[in-house]
Amino acid sequence: MDETLRVLLWFLLAGIGLLIVSSVVLWWFESSRRLTRGLLRALGKPADAIIYDLSGQKAAGLDFSAGDMAVLWDSGKQGLVFTFDEIDGAELIVDEKIVARTQKGETRRVMDETYPNASRVILRLMFDDIETPEFEVELFGQMSPNPVHPKTAADAVRLGRKWLSHVDAVIKRPATVRARPAGEDNDADDTADD
Repeated sequence: MDETLRVLLWFLLAGIGLLIVSSVVLWWFESSRRLTRGLLRALGKPADAIIYDLSGQKAAGLDFSAGDMAVLWDSGKQGLVFTFDEIDGAELIVDEKIVARTQKGETRRVMDETYPNASRVILRLMFDDIETPEFEVELFGQMSPNPVHPKTAADAVRLGRKWLSHVDAVIKRPATVRARPAGEDNDADDTADD
């Protein structure tokens, strides 16, 4: 009897151990955590603003202090980092119609509705890059059990509008001028400056 109880206890402990290990593994590889870790690697610090795609495969993050935006796809395995100067603009697309836009050299096209009955909301980020000129993040459409995603179309539109404001502030800011170190030759000739 004691031997049977001991064996059952070992099976119970092994089952609890397996449950704990599998729970930790599932938590660690959950899509939003995996993408957040990818953004941390890409930007070198936690992103100041993050947006996740409904599929759990894509994300974008902004680093306001360094002036970078990282975009990730393929569950964070691949991605690019753009400087703020390489960002051309963004569009908010509701049910296949562009409802708001901000782009370099244009005035911002603002929204006047929240679209509470929309069936699909997408944020398109546009870059000055030949290979990756745009990156789309689906904010609302299919239902997602993940709490990082908006639960209603109106929430998704508000999140998209917030990101449009971020991008608008980034692309409309004055260009930064780097100060030259003292004693550096500023002209093209071979003579030293006085």
